[in-house]
Amino acid sequence: MTDHLFSQPYFPYAFALLIAVPFLIYTRQFVYSYIKFKKQELNFLTVKGQSEQRIHAYERITLFLERIKPANLVTKFDENLAAHEYLFLIEKTINEEFDYNASQQLYLTKNSWNKVVNCKNNILHLLHKTYENLSNESTLQDYKTVFLMNYMNGEDYISTCIEDLRKENLIIN
Repeated sequence: MTDHLFSQPYFPYAFALLIAVPFLIYTRQFVYSYIKFKKQELNFLTVKGQSEQRIHAYERITLFLERIKPANLVTKFDENLAAHEYLFLIEKTINEEFDYNASQQLYLTKNSWNKVVNCKNNILHLLHKTYENLSNESTLQDYKTVFLMNYMNGEDYISTCIEDLRKENLIIN
């Protein structure tokens, strides 16, 4: 009976199929596991890359906020400028730097970006309000002094925003 089974013309093919099926199953399982692993690795690298971009965004926005602090603004430009010239140059500088950093909003939460925009707008408003309240005889030094005093007498919204960004960065990254 066993001779009869081995003498069949399809026996070698059946034997090969019997050996090949487990090999194909294990190969398929290996390929799917390998693809799954590579997808996880790619996702990890993407998240890591986004995390680095997000950290860079927080750094750039923090630097922007530091630059628009009144204590840093009053040291900019020539002391011989008229107050209205200084106001124009400072406003132009703030808006240009803000525009340069506008793409960073992609990596910040909406709430944080709104706080940054509010800081910029509050500083611009304070600059104009200070200028409007000055007398015609006031010098640039007078303007800068009043500007600093007005900021110091109000809420330190820039430092608050930076602290909020710091906390958010720790949570997200």
